[in-house]
Amino acid sequence: MNSLGFDKKEHNTKVVVAMSGGVDSSVAAVMLKKEGYDVIGVTLKLYNQTNLTSSKSCCAGRDIEDAKKIAKQYDFPHFTFDYQDKFFDGVIDNFVESYANAETPVPCIQCNQTVKFRDLLSEAKKMNADALVTGHYVRREGDNENAKLFKAKDINKDQSYFLFATLKEQLNFLRFPLGKYLKSDIRKMALKFELEVSDKPDSQDICFVSSDSYRDLINKLRPNLNIKGDIIDIKGNILGKHKGIANYTIGQRKGLGIGGNNKPLYVIDIEKDKNLVVLGTEENLKKNNIKFNKINWLDSSIKPKKLLCHAKIRSTQKAEFGILNIEKNEGEFLFDNYLNATSPGQACVLYLDDQLLGGGWIAK
Repeated sequence: MNSLGFDKKEHNTKVVVAMSGGVDSSVAAVMLKKEGYDVIGVTLKLYNQTNLTSSKSCCAGRDIEDAKKIAKQYDFPHFTFDYQDKFFDGVIDNFVESYANAETPVPCIQCNQTVKFRDLLSEAKKMNADALVTGHYVRREGDNENAKLFKAKDINKDQSYFLFATLKEQLNFLRFPLGKYLKSDIRKMALKFELEVSDKPDSQDICFVSSDSYRDLINKLRPNLNIKGDIIDIKGNILGKHKGIANYTIGQRKGLGIGGNNKPLYVIDIEKDKNLVVLGTEENLKKNNIKFNKINWLDSSIKPKKLLCHAKIRSTQKAEFGILNIEKNEGEFLFDNYLNATSPGQACVLYLDDQLLGGGWIAK
């Protein structure tokens, strides 16, 4: 059995490595090449990046050239697939539409759902690959028919949150060789392998936003969303005017244009149908239960009924303990503690200890 779980020699195991041009996927490709695998590098062109020297983008401009250089340096084939239309339809358009619907999207999850683990995975199979490899920090355990996902060894870099929507049949074809390493180990490997990207910064969360504000993108693509309306408090009193609901998110405090209050005010609700932004205090934001749908469940041996486990709402926050119930693709999680600012469109990602169970999308 080789290191990727196949019962054959490495040189007989063909792997397509998704190379973003960053240090992680580059090390994954070179690592497998040095182990003797039949490696093919693929980089997806996802959008036009006018600033080709931007250090925190991925899959555009300089990043494609970086991936090509590494493939040439280690003598394995490399291809660039133009997925700009697929990326726009599957990620950018959904991103903008979510804000138009008073939701808070998570584009990294949607990118994995669509262009990476649907479209690219399909291409990898057409190339007769045995596996699609990525540089995600997550541990995959199990055979080719019953794989499970677990948090990465480097808990500070763990990316399991962004993979909750991965389908079981996709997971069986995917491999994540970096999950057992620390980020610092990967940087050292990049230096050892003499890769130019060894000190390249990680890409930002919203890689396709080139300016400082995602609102610029929304206003550019959907200028009709800038319909002004009332800002009200929880009693319905008008406090001011907003610039269009797409410019606001649940939990927002800055940029509201409302002053003269004893306590700081936050966006606690957005009523799309009435074109209203509702403000309240921090106490009004707190809740200890959420409902979610469009559920993806990764382990059929674990029953999601009155299950004591953890849920994570944001990738940067710790998972919180509580009770999970799922029935007919509708889920509810009751937290032990109160949380701030949960928003429709965000993900509810579920864990049992270190195991990623799956999750769903928060509903209003």
